[in-house]
Amino acid sequence: MAELRSRRSNLAVPGSNPRFLEKAKGLPADQVFLDLEDACAPLAKPGARKNIVAALNEGGWGGKIRTVRVNDWTTEWTFQDVLEVVGGAGAELDCIMLPKVQDAAQVKALDMLLTQLEKANGLEVGRIGIEAQIETAQGLINVNDIAFASDRIETIIFGPADFMASINMKSLVVGALHPDYPGDPFHHILMTILMAARARGVQAIDGPFLQVRDVPAFEEVARRSAMLGFDGKWVLHPGQIDAANEIYAPSQEDYDHAELILDAYDWATSEAGGKKGSAMLGDEMIDEASRKMALVIAGKGRAAGMSRTSSFTPPEG
Repeated sequence: MAELRSRRSNLAVPGSNPRFLEKAKGLPADQVFLDLEDACAPLAKPGARKNIVAALNEGGWGGKIRTVRVNDWTTEWTFQDVLEVVGGAGAELDCIMLPKVQDAAQVKALDMLLTQLEKANGLEVGRIGIEAQIETAQGLINVNDIAFASDRIETIIFGPADFMASINMKSLVVGALHPDYPGDPFHHILMTILMAARARGVQAIDGPFLQVRDVPAFEEVARRSAMLGFDGKWVLHPGQIDAANEIYAPSQEDYDHAELILDAYDWATSEAGGKKGSAMLGDEMIDEASRKMALVIAGKGRAAGMSRTSSFTPPEG
């Protein structure tokens, strides 16, 4: 199982605002994405590219994943976005986020461009990842092909606002339930994205909640996608970061229990443990399926920097 990079909180930062770029360095988000798309007015995009290159090269981001969201391929800005950001600060960049991905060809085009720029700038070929954002009906229909379009893919992201417009959803409240619908109108969309991400072995990220000052409502929405298995969520305001970090990490009790299952199963299947295929952990029977479930929880806990508060002691006799 590949080591996870924690993406519980994914902070959007407008590239056109140097003050916000500087402030983001000190916030406890797992990932920051410096935005050249929706957060920047068309006339501000050239200056925003320069701001982002300067902010990346200045450093001070700590252990955060550093991502830049470029404009989508249907615009006139995408090529220059990638050219300037990778050419100017490619060594300080972890991923490029591509919005409004419609099909695998768009991912492959970005992959090819990144390869050319890495070679031209003396960077390690293939190191810069791609985060693909699903924001349209066509993108969702093609999400499986998108997920497998490039070895660079690291995340599949849900973009709810543009998606709602794409399917003519009768609501203006982004990411929330609606009283006229007896269920979760986003459930199918989220599960489809999650299945594609898991089949490809990458992370699934939920999109933003726009009522940024209503943290309890943000928490309610986040818990739903976290329960499904999503790895994190966009945050648009510093006040949402702590909630996302807590919700998308295991509880301490679950993390400790997962680590105990892994230790107990390793011992039970060893020579000393009798080479058994299953064993008891307290009143619970554990086996290979238990180990796989525990690996998921333990992996998320380790990625979030959690520490164990219990240890495994082999049974006597």
